[in-house]
Amino acid sequence: MKSKPMRADARRNLEQILLAARDMIAERGPDVPLDDIARRAGVGSATLYRRFPDRDALFHAVALDALTRTAAAAVAAAEEERDPFEALARYLREALELRVSAVLPALLDLVEPANDPELSPVREESARAVRQLIADCHAAGALPEDVTFMDIVMMLVRIARPLPGPLSAEADQELARRHLELFIHGLRAMRTA
Repeated sequence: MKSKPMRADARRNLEQILLAARDMIAERGPDVPLDDIARRAGVGSATLYRRFPDRDALFHAVALDALTRTAAAAVAAAEEERDPFEALARYLREALELRVSAVLPALLDLVEPANDPELSPVREESARAVRQLIADCHAAGALPEDVTFMDIVMMLVRIARPLPGPLSAEADQELARRHLELFIHGLRAMRTA
């Protein structure tokens, strides 16, 4: 039986809830109250609970959305950028904005992407696409051979995670963007060294 298409307002509410949850988990951790997420999303708590009956359902959806978007970002970068290094840099910038590297580590105790039948294939697709970006860079001589998938992924996690202290979320994200550009610049310098 086919499910009927989602109404435009319901789709918008879902997207706002997922976006708010993603950002608040990145900023405040997985213990953030669901009512705060609803408030940031601009929906009532009843709307959030109607869509996601509990924290686990919401966090599963956030993880699935984040992984799906990063896989799409990696594929689009590879298809649309002629230079392999620019494709990798574009992916890194988009992944930082998607905050997947801040959100998934925060959810690891609650969501297990490697063991989840819905999340695992999307996680593998995302990893495969990023590995291909790195392989393309290696093949073009645009990235030293000793720079690995784990180096790239772990650096993105380190850059994306919010810093402790009094920084606002906006200031923290701006600092993360700056640090990512420094990392990209360092990788670019390594390829010409």
